[in-house]
Amino acid sequence: MFDALQATVKAAAAGLTAQSTRMRVASENLANAQSTGDTPGSNPYQRKLVNFRGMLDEMSGADLVTVDRITRDNAPFRTEYKPGHPAADDKGYVKLPNVDMLVETADMREASRSYTANLQVIKQAREMVSMTIDLMKVS
Repeated sequence: MFDALQATVKAAAAGLTAQSTRMRVASENLANAQSTGDTPGSNPYQRKLVNFRGMLDEMSGADLVTVDRITRDNAPFRTEYKPGHPAADDKGYVKLPNVDMLVETADMREASRSYTANLQVIKQAREMVSMTIDLMKVS
């Protein structure tokens, strides 16, 4: 029983770490949603994406999720006509980040829910261990 519980906790802990990274990256994207380049025509902040991968923990037999890598989104930058802006090109257009606030907010919410679910798994596992120990004391 304790081996299965250990594998469950290990999988949930890996999920906590992965979702924490996902929330951090979404926060960075939101924080830089209006960050432009410094010079005329220069590229602004480029949205980051988190890539996950599954792996098997050989010792516990648990399927874990881990962050494989953090990449850049190659979606095109938005442009706005702002002729007085320091990053405006010779036609007056400024490149803006390829960050969609709605997408980032939804991603943040989903990561938060997944984080909470993994945390709940760990809490339940702790309660099961505690209840088992209490039952063993009574016997």
